Amino acid sequence: MAERSTAAVDVADNSGDEPLTAEAGKATSDGVGTETKADKEAQAAGTDTKGAAADTSAPDLHSGHKLARRYRLEECVTRLDGFSSWRAVDEKLRRAVGVHVLPADHPRARPVLAAARSAALLGDPRFVQVLDAVEENDLVYVVHEWLPDATELTAVLASGPLEPHDAYQLVSQVSQAMAAAHREGLAHLRLNPGSVLRTESGQYRIRGLAVMAALRGISSDHPQRTDTEAIGALLYAALTQRWPYERDAYGLSGLPKGVGLIAPDQVRAGVHRGLSELAMRALVNDGATASRQDQPCTTPEELSKAVAAMPRIRPPEPTFTAPDAFQRTTYQQGVYGQPPHRGRPSLATGPAAPVPPPPPLQSRTGKALKWTVSALLIAALGLGSWQLADTLLKEEKKSGPSKTAGQKDDGRAKKPAYKTLAIESATEFSPLSAPFAADEVGAAIDSKEGTAWVTKEFYNYPNFGNLGPRKDGSGIIVDLGSAKNVSSVEVDFYRAGQKVEVLAAQTSASGPTSLSDFPHHVTALKETGKTLSTTLDKPVRTRYLLIHITELPTSAPDRYRGGISEIKVKG
Repeated sequence: MAERSTAAVDVADNSGDEPLTAEAGKATSDGVGTETKADKEAQAAGTDTKGAAADTSAPDLHSGHKLARRYRLEECVTRLDGFSSWRAVDEKLRRAVGVHVLPADHPRARPVLAAARSAALLGDPRFVQVLDAVEENDLVYVVHEWLPDATELTAVLASGPLEPHDAYQLVSQVSQAMAAAHREGLAHLRLNPGSVLRTESGQYRIRGLAVMAALRGISSDHPQRTDTEAIGALLYAALTQRWPYERDAYGLSGLPKGVGLIAPDQVRAGVHRGLSELAMRALVNDGATASRQDQPCTTPEELSKAVAAMPRIRPPEPTFTAPDAFQRTTYQQGVYGQPPHRGRPSLATGPAAPVPPPPPLQSRTGKALKWTVSALLIAALGLGSWQLADTLLKEEKKSGPSKTAGQKDDGRAKKPAYKTLAIESATEFSPLSAPFAADEVGAAIDSKEGTAWVTKEFYNYPNFGNLGPRKDGSGIIVDLGSAKNVSSVEVDFYRAGQKVEVLAAQTSASGPTSLSDFPHHVTALKETGKTLSTTLDKPVRTRYLLIHITELPTSAPDRYRGGISEIKVKG
C-alpha cells in the first residue's frame, strides 16, 4: 500500500473512536464527538495528538447556559482536549444548532476562528454551514447547522454496504464538493464516516470543513492527497462494509493483518468493478492499480473527473410486493359462501368445506329450453350486427372520409413529435461581475442526477443581494452549435421559488453576453417551481438561449441561493 501522510494516518486509523454520549453518535452530532485512543492518552498526559502542550481545562459550561444571549446550550456531546461541543437552540430563530466552545486563550482558538470564518465564506450547500464564529467574554465559539433529518454514514453502513448507485452518488458528490473547497484553499483533513451525512432525499452533506482539523490540531503537508485518500476510504467502506486498514474503526472491521490493501471486489462478491477500481486509485497514490493501468488520483479534482468519466450507474428498478393483507375474495377462491352453523359446532380446525353450486338442469325440458334460448341469442346478435354495419356504411357515404391526414380517430390533431437538440456548450451569464462557478456550468447539461450549477449565497435581498454588479441577474447561456428551430424548453432547478425567464438571441447573433443580445421572450418572467416546461405555438429559430434568473429563493433565514440542475431543448 502507498505511504500516507501523517495527517492521513491520523484520519484513517481511528481504531478507538467512540462517542462521549449516545447522542454524539447520531447524525445530528457535531462531527467531533469521537476521540481516538491516541487522543485519550494524549489528554491524560496533557498533550495533543501532535505532541504539543495543550490546555485540557474546558470552559465551565452547563445545560441552560446562554451565549450571546441567544444560543442556549442543551446537551454536551463532546468534551475533549480543552474544548466542548454542544447541541443548542438559537432562541432568536427558534431552531436547533451545534456549538463548539473553547477558551479564548486556548492554543487552537485562533486557528479555529480563522478556519470557521473561511468555511463560512465558501457558502457551498454541500457542506454543513458555519452560521457564526465569535470571540466573547474570554470564550471562542463556532455555531453551525444541526441536521435532524440526516443520518451519519456510520449508521448507514451499520446495516450493510451501499448499493452501487448509492456508492456512486457518495463518491461523486463528496469528491465534487471537496474539489470546490480546495479551489478556495480549504481542506478537511478529517473526512471519515462520522463527518458525512445522508439526507432523506439521498444528498450527502459534509460537516466540519477546516474546523474539525483546527479543533484537533491536525495539519498536512499534502492536504489534497490527504482528502483524496479519505474519500477513497469512504468509498471502500461503502462497497465492502470494511475499513481499508488493519485496525477497526467507525464500527467497521479492518482488513486482515499482513495481507495489505485488497481490492473491494476481492473482499466481497458482487461489488461493482468500476467503483472498486476507483477506490483503489484514490487509496493507492504511488502507482497504478493492480487491475488496470490507470493513473492514481491524488486530488479531489482528479477523482471527480474519474467519476464523471465512468458509465452512469442507474438506480435499481423499484419492485412491487403485494401487501400481506391481500387475499382472494370468496368468489375467486371458488367458494360461494359458508352455510350457517346448526346444532353442535364441528370439532375440525380447518376451514369448512365449500358448498357446491346447484347442479345444472338434466331433464329433456331443461335441455330443450337451454338450446332454444341459445339459438335466440345468436339470432339476435347476428341481426343487431348486420343493422349496425348497414347504418355505419350509410353514414360514411353521406359524410365522406371521417379522418384526415395528421388527425387521430377522435378528430383531434396529433401533437408533433419533438426531438432533443444537442447542446454544444453552456456558459454562465454574468455580464457585470465575475462568474459564480464557471467550471460547474457543465453540470446543468450533463444529464446526470445530483449535479447542478449553484449560485453563491446572498444576504437580505433575493435579487442577488441587491448588489449593483448583479442588477442584471444571472443564469446560463446554452449554445446549440448552429441556428435551429426551438419548439420546447425544459429546465430542472436546484431549488424551487426562483424568478426566471427564458430568452432567445437573434438568429445572426454570435457569442451574446449581455441582456440586450436576447430580445426574444420564449417564456414570461415568473416564479417557478422545481421545474419549468414550455412548448411554443410557433418555433423560434436561434442558436443561443438564456435561462435568466432575476431573483433567488430562500436557503436560510435572510439568505438566498439558487441554481440550475438540468436544461433540455427540443425542436
